[in-house]
Amino acid sequence: MIQHVKTHQLLMEAAHFINNCYSELGISKEKQLKRIEEIKNEINATGTYVHKTFELEHGAKMAWRNSNRCIGRLLWNRLHVFDARHVQTADDAYKTLIKHIEYATNNGKIRPTITIFAPRKNGKDPIRVWNHQLIRYAGYKEGDQVIGDSTSIKLTNMCEKMGWRGNKTPFDILPLVVQEYGEEPKLYEIPKEMVKEVPITHPELTGFSKLDIRWYAVPIISDMRLEIGGIDYPLAPFNGWYMGTEIGARNLADEDRYHLLPKVAEIMGLDIQSNRSLWMDKALIELNIAVLHSYEKAGVTIVDHHTAAKQLKQFEENEIKSGRPVTGDWTWLIPPISPATTHIFHKPYNNEILTPNYFYQEDPQES
Repeated sequence: MIQHVKTHQLLMEAAHFINNCYSELGISKEKQLKRIEEIKNEINATGTYVHKTFELEHGAKMAWRNSNRCIGRLLWNRLHVFDARHVQTADDAYKTLIKHIEYATNNGKIRPTITIFAPRKNGKDPIRVWNHQLIRYAGYKEGDQVIGDSTSIKLTNMCEKMGWRGNKTPFDILPLVVQEYGEEPKLYEIPKEMVKEVPITHPELTGFSKLDIRWYAVPIISDMRLEIGGIDYPLAPFNGWYMGTEIGARNLADEDRYHLLPKVAEIMGLDIQSNRSLWMDKALIELNIAVLHSYEKAGVTIVDHHTAAKQLKQFEENEIKSGRPVTGDWTWLIPPISPATTHIFHKPYNNEILTPNYFYQEDPQES
């Protein structure tokens, strides 16, 4: 009985996806019905079904379009999709992930990219990556002090137990931890030449370079589940490019991350004893100016939050013209700097979750 309910639910979700996907691609109703009948027979025979390549590609694009927390959805149809469903081993997965990094980085001219590995089957994940992002800095906790990225402490400890040793600088690139089903996770170093990093300097504050800050070029999320038509893809790393505030107002500025505002304020000669001096606000703006300046100087794609907000507005208008509902999570869409200067701040959003989409999932389990 339970299995019957599951297969019925899967067929319903598959039919919903096929109708939407095929309609958007201009494929006839007749072919939609024929495909749904094929899927029905496949589900009845095997308990699941396999997406055609074009279904996978358009489904991944739809998932980006439906991502309520993403301000950069205007470019959803420009996502490049790599189909890696054939990859079965951790070694081959590592090679495929390196190809993703190389293609997406594109020497700084960043390309929105997703690589989709084999789907979950009978509750089992063929391949998983333990990293939150393919490229991420290590975090070391020594007493009350944290060196590097505090969000990486758990994974850094795991890597060290597996024999990895970083240099204990604030910007050590973590290795990839890849696990195939039924096996222990494996460590893979990312070749240094594959990781493009940007030294953060300021166009006017000469003392800024003494902080010796840098950040990586491409944010490639690797721990979320992609769901298309009821099928779960537990490893589907994807990237766009950075909005400046993600680095300058969060990663480098947050008190529990790199906490650089007091150091920037010191360079600026600000009074950090008084909140009324607005030293945090001044330092935050200059740190974000430095990030945008540095990425542009290095030839790495980045967008400022005002441009990103205007792009979101264009996306909203496009969706309305296409007859699709506009969904969004206001708490994530407002930029962390000057949100009231954007249209987002003044607009309510429907936070309904549509599919296909990307979802958080539990960490993989050690064998």
